Amino acid sequence: MKEILVISGKGGTGKTSVTAAFAHLADKAIVCDLDVDAPDLHLILSPAEKSRNDFVSGNRALVIPDKCDGCGKCAELCRFEAITINDGKALIDDFNCEGCKVCVTFCPTQAIEFPENFCGRWYLSETRFGPLVHAQLFPGEENSGRLVALLRQQARKLASADKAGLILSDGPPGIGCPVISSLSGCDMAVIVTEPTQSAIHDLQRVADLCDHFKVKSCILINKSDLNPSLAEDIRHKAKQRGIECVGRLPFDQVFVQAVVAGKAVTEIDDGKATAEIKKAWQNVEKILNEEN
Repeated sequence: MKEILVISGKGGTGKTSVTAAFAHLADKAIVCDLDVDAPDLHLILSPAEKSRNDFVSGNRALVIPDKCDGCGKCAELCRFEAITINDGKALIDDFNCEGCKVCVTFCPTQAIEFPENFCGRWYLSETRFGPLVHAQLFPGEENSGRLVALLRQQARKLASADKAGLILSDGPPGIGCPVISSLSGCDMAVIVTEPTQSAIHDLQRVADLCDHFKVKSCILINKSDLNPSLAEDIRHKAKQRGIECVGRLPFDQVFVQAVVAGKAVTEIDDGKATAEIKKAWQNVEKILNEEN
């Protein structure tokens, strides 16, 4: 099986719309939403949930009020200022706590426990385009990279069971931990960008990340007709790096209409936008097959 990851150096470039359209055009693919902090592919694919699973990762310090005598030793030792003493009891701020376990270790009355942290859920669902593997971290929770790795593992199991030859993933934006977890070991990255100066900067960073992990990459320029000269400059710079431009999508209100309707662009449009997305997908498949 092959893995294609759709990513972007910044949010808002249209990668989820592109992923949904590719999922519509692909033949028997397992679809995966790896943006676990702010997933939105489900808004377009309207999945029917088949299984719901808790995601437990890391540990969280919790005060046992009946054992706490308010001595303040934990607050004194906490480097992250996550503990205060209020009304003779220790209070832990979950957002400041880094889970270092110092308070647990040195509490003289053993009044702080350290259970595993329930920080999100992951799902196996069915959509009109096939199976969808997706998740949602709770607000402010960490370990998104570990959850991404779990989703990819589940997607591979599904692909093997269904004899699917392709895993198509909507990746997180940026270049942080969840992107690294999404990118490492995949076969190809489609970088969605747009003709703005900030997008060029972020494109360069995510292209460097692909090079670091030796992942074949290509670019897809969205809203390319808003600044044709800058779009051409992006294509030229990418070519100099050996990165092929698989397509240039127009600025078109049909993308908004599709999201509002909960559909992929290719489902509701037979105009220029769909024609360009189909060309882009054909080019992506061609590059992927060449790699074989």
